[in-house]
Amino acid sequence: MKIDVKKGDIKNEICDVLVVNLFEDEKTLSGQTKVINQALNNKIVDYVIEREGFSGEFGSFYTLPVMNNEINAKKVLIVGLGKKEELNLNKLRELNAKILRECKKNKTDKNIVSVLHGLDIGELCTKCCAKIMAEGLTIADYKFDKYLCDEDKNKTSEIENFIICENDENKIEKIRQGLQIGETISKASNFAKDLINEAAYIITPEKLAQVAKNIKGVDVKIYDKKDIENMNMGAFLAVARGSVNEPKFIHLTYKPQNVLPDKKIAIVGKGITFDSGGMDLKPPSSMLNMKDDMSGAACVLGLFSVLSELKINKEVHGIIAACENMISGCAYKPGDILTAKNGKTIEVDNTDAEGRLTLADALCFADELQVDEVIDVATLTGACMVALGTCASGIMGTNQEFIDRLIEVSKSSDEKLWQLPLFEEYDKSLKSDIADMKNTGSRYGGASTAGVFLSKFIKNNNWIHIDIAGTAFLEKPDKFGVKMANGAMVRTLLYYLKDCKCK
Repeated sequence: MKIDVKKGDIKNEICDVLVVNLFEDEKTLSGQTKVINQALNNKIVDYVIEREGFSGEFGSFYTLPVMNNEINAKKVLIVGLGKKEELNLNKLRELNAKILRECKKNKTDKNIVSVLHGLDIGELCTKCCAKIMAEGLTIADYKFDKYLCDEDKNKTSEIENFIICENDENKIEKIRQGLQIGETISKASNFAKDLINEAAYIITPEKLAQVAKNIKGVDVKIYDKKDIENMNMGAFLAVARGSVNEPKFIHLTYKPQNVLPDKKIAIVGKGITFDSGGMDLKPPSSMLNMKDDMSGAACVLGLFSVLSELKINKEVHGIIAACENMISGCAYKPGDILTAKNGKTIEVDNTDAEGRLTLADALCFADELQVDEVIDVATLTGACMVALGTCASGIMGTNQEFIDRLIEVSKSSDEKLWQLPLFEEYDKSLKSDIADMKNTGSRYGGASTAGVFLSKFIKNNNWIHIDIAGTAFLEKPDKFGVKMANGAMVRTLLYYLKDCKCK
């Protein structure tokens, strides 16, 4: 789908669907909606509002067929914006996703022309409204259908063009810039979704390494099993031991061109390409979607796929310890003692708590880079999913100001973060009689206990851990219509790296 902007008089645009908007209980129309209402001989007011009772409630739609060549569109889609005082960019993102899904219901509708929703309302700037519009449209347009037959692929309409019509020359370039940023951010999210939705027999550690090497504008170093052994990553290697697919340790580096970076950041993504649970085997129902256990790694690769395009002015390191947690005669076992990269020993209490073991060595590696900040993203604990459900990710770390900044950014990206504690009391349940620690603790407070475990392997005082176990893969569609892979944290981290300040 092509998303673009053009200068013109909206009532003269030739299209299948013309999209305008209406605030809740608004009787006096304004802007482009007023122009179209006049061209339609007051039908929006007299018929849609007065006779049909369309109130403009948020996310509601009314389709008005065009008669007698009043305008060049085949029909007008009137969109409810809801209450004016409640409209914000997050609601606009959701609204634009709903608009695209509504337009897709009719397979003959290919070309859409729309006003820019939210324009000149309160503190919503033109560029931000365009960026959010592109995000919402692209989120709703995503699908993973490569394994469907042609008949099933064609059940919904394929929108060819979605064009914003604007008659103010001064706003055209701002809209175009906003659309470009929004599409790029969404492209990164879709990049991650494609990796997560793909079958685990295809997305192996070797495949993740190949994907990383194919990203333009970044330096990539791939470490094989022998290299990993030489780096003394005993925890990571133990998890990988049971699989025929050998581990890969992936280090991506992005540096801005012709400018000194204003900050150095390492982003670590959990890269378990399939998690059987190991010797502590998962039940079948829990194993079904374990191809998603590399969602943190997919997030990292999604970010790096657009850093150069977005001209990020920070030095960014992406770190992925990629392997499978499988069961075999070579698999690591409960009771094993592992030695991590920093020399700390770990008693394996449960082989299904494997992600924290791979992250332990990855965090040690990140520490050695001496960056300003470290963020890890991981589908780490079912406990976080139990606590927060599928609408929020858990966040914890060593610097409250850093945590607060990222939470604030997430309010703009609409990827909710909820802080969980790292109390000293959680440390007690990790005590081992024969090693420095166990890899699991009490069944209570599991997300925080896992965070405390990870904190043993990072010295950087600006470290954040984000648990996306509940948000990475959705069994039911969310408010954007997204199901399966969600591309969790791609938008938030790109907003953070790009210093997006829209609210």
